[in-house]
Amino acid sequence: MNETGSPDRAAILAALDKVTDPATGRGLAAAGLVRGLTIRGDRAAFMLEVPRRDIERYAYIRDAAERAMAAVAGVGKAQVVLTAEADAAAPGPGVTRVRKGARVSDDPQAQASPPPDVDRPAHVRKVIAIASGKGGVGKSTVAVNLAVAFARLGLSAGLLDVDVYGPSAPKMMGVDGDPEFTPEKKLKPLEAWGVKVMSIGFLVDEAAPMIWRGPMASSAARQMTHDVGWGTEAAPLDVLVVDMPPGTGDIQLTMVQKLKLDGVVIVSTPQEIALIDARRAAAMFRKTATPILGVVENMAYFTEPASGRPLYIFGQGGAKAEAARLGVPLLAEIPLDQALREACDEGRPVTATAPDSAAAKAFIEMAKRLA
Repeated sequence: MNETGSPDRAAILAALDKVTDPATGRGLAAAGLVRGLTIRGDRAAFMLEVPRRDIERYAYIRDAAERAMAAVAGVGKAQVVLTAEADAAAPGPGVTRVRKGARVSDDPQAQASPPPDVDRPAHVRKVIAIASGKGGVGKSTVAVNLAVAFARLGLSAGLLDVDVYGPSAPKMMGVDGDPEFTPEKKLKPLEAWGVKVMSIGFLVDEAAPMIWRGPMASSAARQMTHDVGWGTEAAPLDVLVVDMPPGTGDIQLTMVQKLKLDGVVIVSTPQEIALIDARRAAAMFRKTATPILGVVENMAYFTEPASGRPLYIFGQGGAKAEAARLGVPLLAEIPLDQALREACDEGRPVTATAPDSAAAKAFIEMAKRLA
C-alpha cells in the first residue's frame, strides 16, 4: 500500500500482468488492455475494451482480472467493465480546410438518417439529451433540475452524466458512492432526490483529470449508457435525461450513433457568442436526424432586489429568436438566480428544495411539456 493507504498502482498492474491476454499471449497490462485504471479508497476499477466480436471470449478474462486485483493488498473491491471497441469508420475523401467557405468532406457516419443499430437502454421508455454548443451556459444545471422535475411529476426518472471530462452530476445531486454490479454485470445507478443517477464521477476522484483520448471517452459513454440497470420489465424507467458534454465532438457523435434519442434540448444564454455555438450544436443534431425538442435560455435575466425589475444582463430574447429560426419551441427562460447557483453547489436541486421559486417553476413547466 502507498502512503495514503490506497492500494499500490504498480502492484495492481503487476497482478493484472499475470492474467494472460488470449489474443497476444501477454499480460493484460503489457497488452495495453488495462484502460482507465482508477483507484479510489479501497476500490480499483478499469475498462477492458476488446473487439466487439470477442466480447464473449473475454468474459472469463474479466472475471480473472477482478480476482487478480482483489488479491492485491488494500483492494477491498475490484471491478472490471468489459466493453466493445467502436467499429472503425471508413474514412471519406479528405479535404483540407484552408479558408472560410472552403468545402469540407462529409463524415460518412454523420448523414441525415438514424444509424441502423441504435436502441434505447433496456427498460427505458424515453431518452432526452441536454446539449450545448459551448461550456459554461448551464447545461448541467438544466439537466439535473429537469430530471428532478420529472420525478416530482411522478415519473420514474434517470440522469446519465456523459460529460466524461467534467462530470458534475455527483456534486449537483449531492450523491456519491461506488456503483455496484448486478448479477447480470450491469452497473446499478445511485439514487438522489427520486432520480437514478450514473456518472463517471462516481468512479474517479473529484479532482482526478480524465486524461483519455476520444475513443476511450466514447467507450466510457457507451458503457454508462447501455450497461446500466436503469429499470426492469416490471418497473421501467419513464424518462432518462442525458447530460451531454459541451460541443460537437466524439462523445456527441457516439451518443447519436449508439443511443436512440427521442430528442435533444439545446441550452444557451442570450448573448450572440453563445448562440453561435448553439447553432453549431443544432446543426450537428439535425445532420444526424436527431429531433430538436426545443431551446432553453439560461441566465435569461436577473431580478433587481429593490424593484423586482428584470435586468437583461446578457441581452434579451436571443434564444427565443434562435428557437423561432430553428422552428422549435422556447421551452423555458431560466433566471440568473443566486439561490439556483447555491443549490447546485450544495447538491440540493432547486426544483426539489425550492419548488415555488421562479427557476423551479420554469423547470417543472418544461418537464410537463416534455413528459
